[in-house]
Amino acid sequence: MARTKEAQYEDCLRAAEESGVDNLGVMTNQVWRDDPRRLAILLSRYKFVAKMLCGKRRVVEVGCGDGFGSRVVQQETGELTVLDIDPVFIADIEQRMHPDWPLTAAVHDMLSGPYPGIFDAAYSLDVLEHIPAAQEQNFVRNIASSLNNDGVLIVGMPSLESQEHASAQSKAGHINCKRGPDLKALMALFFDNVFVFSMNDEVVHTGFSAMAHYHLALCCGKRRV
Repeated sequence: MARTKEAQYEDCLRAAEESGVDNLGVMTNQVWRDDPRRLAILLSRYKFVAKMLCGKRRVVEVGCGDGFGSRVVQQETGELTVLDIDPVFIADIEQRMHPDWPLTAAVHDMLSGPYPGIFDAAYSLDVLEHIPAAQEQNFVRNIASSLNNDGVLIVGMPSLESQEHASAQSKAGHINCKRGPDLKALMALFFDNVFVFSMNDEVVHTGFSAMAHYHLALCCGKRRV
């Protein structure tokens, strides 16, 4: 095995030799190729989720894409289940799954009904804006139905105000972006407590929501609906 100039870095070579060099997911690969800065922003959203859900035993991600950021959440939680409507992405996750970071990946459309099982927490990043407005309540209701009575839900989505700056690829799927107060009103139909944070690039804050590029709604106190 080749030796590094400083001995402590031989652990890097050893890890690569033992389990190979990890690949990016099919979605994240395009991000890294076309706009590398977006990868830092993506991972910062997952870090927010990880810190908010720290210690939760059973967690489900709704709309995981290629699941690249999901490992950040695994650092702080117990069992993780990741769901997506696209079998291509689930197959990619299963092909890349590392034995040290096992999770359950499944194809599921949340509009068709709740995913089987009860979870302590759920999160969904960059999904709600793809759901038609006429079906958004059904989407949130089905996620909430999979939570226990003390369950927590985090929903992240681009702000409506941000869309004039969005790429053509993003705009093609963004049919239901919201202003901060409108996101809060939707989530308040299903949770007694809804805290909406603003986000610009990697920074999460409580500033003026109309100037936010992204919203993160932290919801708890599940209602009986």
